[in-house]
Amino acid sequence: MGSKSLINKAKRTLAEEGVSSVVKKTKNFLVYRAKTGLKKDEVKDILFVNGCTLLHPERYRVDHQMEQLEANGLSVDKVLYTEVKPEMLKFFRAVVIFRCPITPEVEKLIEDAHYFNKRVFFDIDDLVIDKKYTDTIEYVQKMSAAEKATYDDGVARMGKTMQLCDFCITTTPALARELEKYGKEVYKNKNVANEEMVKLSLRATKNVKKDVGIIRIGYLSGSITHNPDFELIKPALIKIMDEFKNVQLVLMGHLDLPKDLERFGNRIVKQPFETWEKLPRVIAGLDINLAPIEESIFNEAKSENKWTEAALCKVVTVASGFGAFKEVIEDGKTGALCGDGEEWYKKLKLMVEDKKLRDEIAENAYKKAMKEYVTTYSGRGLAEFIKSKLARNIAFVLPSTNVSGGVNVVLKHAEILRKNGCDVMIINMDNSDKDIINGDSKVNVISMEKHDFVCRFDSMVATLYTTLKYVKEYPDVDKRYYLVQNFETDFNEYGSVTKREANATYTEPNIDYITISKWCKEWLEKDFGQKVKYAPNGLDLNRFSFHVRKFSDDRVKILIEGNSNDYYKNVDESFKVVERLDKEKYEIIYLSYQGEPKKWYRVDKFYHRVSYAEVGKIYGQCDILLKTSILESFSYPPLEMMATGGYVVAVPNEGNREYLKDGENCLFYEQGNIDEAVKKIERIVEDVELRKKLIENAKKTVQDRDFEKLEKEILELYR
Repeated sequence: MGSKSLINKAKRTLAEEGVSSVVKKTKNFLVYRAKTGLKKDEVKDILFVNGCTLLHPERYRVDHQMEQLEANGLSVDKVLYTEVKPEMLKFFRAVVIFRCPITPEVEKLIEDAHYFNKRVFFDIDDLVIDKKYTDTIEYVQKMSAAEKATYDDGVARMGKTMQLCDFCITTTPALARELEKYGKEVYKNKNVANEEMVKLSLRATKNVKKDVGIIRIGYLSGSITHNPDFELIKPALIKIMDEFKNVQLVLMGHLDLPKDLERFGNRIVKQPFETWEKLPRVIAGLDINLAPIEESIFNEAKSENKWTEAALCKVVTVASGFGAFKEVIEDGKTGALCGDGEEWYKKLKLMVEDKKLRDEIAENAYKKAMKEYVTTYSGRGLAEFIKSKLARNIAFVLPSTNVSGGVNVVLKHAEILRKNGCDVMIINMDNSDKDIINGDSKVNVISMEKHDFVCRFDSMVATLYTTLKYVKEYPDVDKRYYLVQNFETDFNEYGSVTKREANATYTEPNIDYITISKWCKEWLEKDFGQKVKYAPNGLDLNRFSFHVRKFSDDRVKILIEGNSNDYYKNVDESFKVVERLDKEKYEIIYLSYQGEPKKWYRVDKFYHRVSYAEVGKIYGQCDILLKTSILESFSYPPLEMMATGGYVVAVPNEGNREYLKDGENCLFYEQGNIDEAVKKIERIVEDVELRKKLIENAKKTVQDRDFEKLEKEILELYR
């Protein structure tokens, strides 16, 4: 709530309720804000955004619904709408926005939710979404022009929030019917009591001491807007109090006492508005609870809270036979329903005279409320509705988000899944929470070191042998995958425990193995007996600009790529090859995401840990890629080099034979044969016809590996 809105609200409260009420409400609001800051240490299912600073609606529609969802297996948290920050979104699967006027922050939250396929539910308990409803309220009609302009602005902003959300949740059939007129699918989740209310009500009922012979009839008003409701029953109450001298009328809340009731003197008991914790003691002291409601489309949408609160204290409710009361009360069994003023008199007289009937109805209402109107027992429908609307969520577990070929594969799969409607996140095993942005694509990243995960996952994907343990042990996940991109056993030295641990990850019986390498598919099936799904690896061609190399200007630029610290990347051999090349004729560029150049390396230009967005530019500046890896599951650099129009000299391995063909789109040389490697590089530089052949075939290879053509096959991996 902005400062201007708060000031206007304070002025209205001062005029209507006095200084003490302003002080009390301000204190409550400040305490509320202190208590509702989002705890960012856990990743949960549902975030409630509360747009209402009134404690009563917020309690029923935020706290109680949170309790319902928790009782049905969903993890929840809440935040006040003035504290919303868009970055909160990634910690949740869905958002429930309660009675919230649109703000730039809330609008951005909804916009981002739609991008990441996180569902947004709008919850409302009153028809405060359109002037056509609020203009019917007598209290609103009596506002000054300035007050009404402020009020109407809030209503319009509330309506805009509702329109931006995906689905609606509301309290009554009447409200649901009106919301459906705005083209929304609506779920009706009635207001119910939480466990603390039940506990306090039972305690109050047990401890209450009523005056024998005194019948206490209570009208516990919620706000000044309810004065017209009281006018409906005033004639009947006057007749009852004239007829039965043992009747007392208890009035609580913001109600103007009519002058024609003043003559009853001390038989009118006025009480200040009580907190919900103390309210059961007031209700339990009553014999009859009144719930009149003036007929209007706005009032028809109101909830049956007064019946629920009284029923839990075993107090009979006499209510208007209209709206939600008509839905919940079975006349003469769980309460009494009234139409016109004469019926109010008859029903009240019956309740005053017949204690046995009064107690019987109160007991029936109590049993119904305990069965149907308590959070623990009533939330299944709401939970199932929300679950049915959630996008499929998938978490990829990465040891680190540092740039590498394997990470790039994961990011591309994540992007494809998001584009096709999935809610995707990266669980990062190191301490970085920094989201990954590749051009127009964004992937949420959450650090395992910083956060606990207590949400449900439809799917979780291990991406390296060190991540599989977490995927196996996460308790609330439906489908577990292992995206195998290399034979990681050979990443480790002989005699090490980690070598055996890596190997063991290929033996799991309850994991779905998937891969982007034909070689990996073959050894997983042959050596480990696994059933494996395969999709070709590809390239996002939009990130690479093609141009023909002429070899006529300046020095020929040789690109070497790989981590100098990984033996299987065999980078040392690349530098042994280029050491034999003419320094005047060849320039050496080294690109590494991890290790740095060794002292003896001949390097003219070094690129270290560059973003993936920069990789295409670097490849485009070079002429020939020299790639000497001896172990690769799928070798990206040759494909990336060919996408820019460059040439490839490589050592054949299982990760590049899938698409590299010697003499067709590249030149192979035998590992360790330095002389042969030098000759292959010089042959490309000197042989124009060879270059034409290599580049034409390279174009075809790259086009066949365009990710846009492979999307269906990649999606099939995760079905």
